[in-house]
Amino acid sequence: MSVFESYSPFIREFIYSRGWESLNPVQVAAAEVIFGTDSNLLLPSQTASGKTEAAFFPILSEFYEDMPESFGALYIAPLKSLINDQFGRISELCDETGIPVYHWHGDVAQSHKTKALATPRGILQITPESLEAMLINRSSDLIRLFGDLRYIVIDEIHTLTGSDRGNQIICQLNRLAQKTGNSPRRIGLSATIGDMDTAANWLGAGSGRETIVPAIPPSKVHWKLGMEHFYIVDKDTADAVTPVGNQREETLHLDPGYEYIYESTIGKKAIVFSNSREETEYICATLREIADYRGDPDRFLIHHGFLSASIREEAELKMKDDDISAVACATVTMELGIDIGRLERIIQQNSPNSVSSFLQRLGRSGRRGDPPEMMMVFREENPLPNTPLPELMPWELLKAIAIVQLYIEERFIEPPLMRKCPFSLLFQQTLSTVASNGALTAAELASRILSLPPFKYIEEADYKTLLLSMINNDWLEMTDERELIVGLRGEKLVNSFKFYAVFKDSEDFTVRCESDEIGVITTPPPVGDRFALAGRVWEVEELDIPRHLIYVKPVAGKMEISWPGDYGEVHTKILERMRQVLCEDTEYPYLREGALERLRVARAVARNTGITNSPILPLGGYTWALFPWLGTRSFRTLRRYLTKNAGRYKLTGMEFEGCYFMTFKLEGGRGDQMMRELCEKMHREGIDLDSLIGPGESPVFEKYDEYIPSELLRKAYREDKLKADEILSRIDKR
Repeated sequence: MSVFESYSPFIREFIYSRGWESLNPVQVAAAEVIFGTDSNLLLPSQTASGKTEAAFFPILSEFYEDMPESFGALYIAPLKSLINDQFGRISELCDETGIPVYHWHGDVAQSHKTKALATPRGILQITPESLEAMLINRSSDLIRLFGDLRYIVIDEIHTLTGSDRGNQIICQLNRLAQKTGNSPRRIGLSATIGDMDTAANWLGAGSGRETIVPAIPPSKVHWKLGMEHFYIVDKDTADAVTPVGNQREETLHLDPGYEYIYESTIGKKAIVFSNSREETEYICATLREIADYRGDPDRFLIHHGFLSASIREEAELKMKDDDISAVACATVTMELGIDIGRLERIIQQNSPNSVSSFLQRLGRSGRRGDPPEMMMVFREENPLPNTPLPELMPWELLKAIAIVQLYIEERFIEPPLMRKCPFSLLFQQTLSTVASNGALTAAELASRILSLPPFKYIEEADYKTLLLSMINNDWLEMTDERELIVGLRGEKLVNSFKFYAVFKDSEDFTVRCESDEIGVITTPPPVGDRFALAGRVWEVEELDIPRHLIYVKPVAGKMEISWPGDYGEVHTKILERMRQVLCEDTEYPYLREGALERLRVARAVARNTGITNSPILPLGGYTWALFPWLGTRSFRTLRRYLTKNAGRYKLTGMEFEGCYFMTFKLEGGRGDQMMRELCEKMHREGIDLDSLIGPGESPVFEKYDEYIPSELLRKAYREDKLKADEILSRIDKR
């Protein structure tokens, strides 16, 4: 029987109503695995290929014939916006079938959640944080809720594999299986998986099932891709434009890069991506400012994680409406699989940080038969004659070219970074397990926790060290019966909704304008001060510090805003391809005039200075520059190695930018000689990573690291933040 005939009648009717003439290879492959085996399924396929329908058509067909006695399918996604989008799509699919669909996260109404708890059937769509809350607060009800759970669908697994948040999901699924005695099949979805074996092993960890990755022939992809470069122009030299038909005396000083972005969005439904919230806020305010001065309508929306749910949902709904020609300024929150519909163009300000991110963002467009379309825009200060050599390079432009070429030439996507010592997650899961189970002996607790797949590299001695620390600091308490329960300090932490998340949060202040919730900021400004949020400027009218509320009024203008953040790691292959970009003569067809000219200048500088021939170059006097062409972890390791040996060579004043270069001073020495000696030393002795971490260091990166003993933090830093093999391999080749 064909796959189509295996579907339930309502699925076949849904396909007919959409005018589909045939099933695509992804849908056929998924159905064959789900209908024909009892295995897990990893479904890798390009954006907009119908992965969600491919997974749910067979699942819903099964439920239509045999409805589970509990929630039958659990859909887990990393973003609320993605869950909201999929809730609408799957609800439409299940309309009039009797198969209920529920979604569950912090923005969902309590009445909807109450209904789901009363009749747990069909599909439950949930975030990892809400699932953690269920495991703790509804521990005695888990069998009723999930006793007949048959499928777990995890979306966008490339964002989760190996991360604390992804490993939290794997812990949750295994804890749920322990509670219910039921091990459902797992289905992973993603368009950008860099290492299939690693992802498959992660997805199936602890499930007791094999994971099948069907061979789906890649379809030929056509892109419309462009890159353009501009020098930043300050107000003293920018063109001053007086608004037409406006009696105001003010003029707008146009930065050509922002003006180009504005022009690129005219008449288009588009997303303007930036790599940080502050960039997103600033560009949205700038585009609105340009529209105001031109007398154009304000078509600009904003979408990032610090905004209120209502503002985010407004942006999503307007972007999905084919009758509205809107432009959304967004961060990663719109990068993942929200189906926006007739999206005509992506604008990317500066380079994405990874091949995966580039493909995800490009794939937001071109969903209705048109090819994906992206324009990357680069802005940088115009170098002065005395600008140091490292700052003469257009690093963002070079990175973007390297990312595009790596995918075109090799179909390269970064493999996931698997963590060996996730002590922050270990701390959280330990507290969560004790809170959900009550009193446990130390041996029982260790048996449960260390059997969870993300902790397979954790040594028993290290876990004992953590438990003793948690007892001594009142996170856990030892009873007279020698059992562990949650301590007083632990109760305060577990009882906060912020405990459920493993990513860092802050003591946010909610911003309100009259009855409207705008979003959150981390630091409350004084009354009368102004700040930017949601692409607009606000003036503080009143502060309610105990309740963490800020009351504001809107004012004209724009301002910059800053949030702390870590924007991810860059793979060594990208840096190596950047060096090749400087070495080769290729004039890539997607470069526009300004970007091509900037690349030509950069290549001329590289030829004249030898930046691609020698890793270390003199900058004048005692100053030297090192260009190692290494990714984030290896660059960090080399930087620490140089610092450790700094005294021997009188090396001082080290500065660096990203993983592109580092500069330092050598009193009376020669950098090239120093590097030769250090390379010989590394070749002879290797690199002792432990020696690069000071005995008094407590490297804090993850949410609960501040509660982890220092010796464990140093071990985690060595295992998960440093990397010596690429450095040693580079030296051996020389």
